[in-house]
Amino acid sequence: MTRTGPSKKVDATFWQGRRRTAWIYHAAAQDTVGLADQSTNCSPAVSNAILAAIAYTDSVTAYKAQVVNQQGHASASKLLRSVLGNAFPDAQERRIRRLLGRKDEVQYGVHAIGIDAARQVIADLDAFAAWAHDVLPKAESQS
Repeated sequence: MTRTGPSKKVDATFWQGRRRTAWIYHAAAQDTVGLADQSTNCSPAVSNAILAAIAYTDSVTAYKAQVVNQQGHASASKLLRSVLGNAFPDAQERRIRRLLGRKDEVQYGVHAIGIDAARQVIADLDAFAAWAHDVLPKAESQS
């Protein structure tokens, strides 16, 4: 099937799977950065953080409107704005843009990401995830 637009429809429970995926990538990113030292290339941890941010974004848009982004990940914030309108805080929009703006550098680039930069990415992800958790229904378990 050919994609015909910037988003695709998903079923009513899709958001739950994407939230579980987000938790897994988020935990992996936190764990890796927590074990890192000044000499560690944290690119894999930052990559996991970006994948978590994408999954959190998908879970919110799937929950609110049963759609997920199908364009480049840089357009994910546009879909969040389209779905949530003014309920999408500007600070969160800046945060998700910052996170997704690192995707190509981290996943396809050759430069190592240091521990300090990785800690900032994790801080952005933690704040974005906290917001997403507030938007989504409370879960019984995060496993």
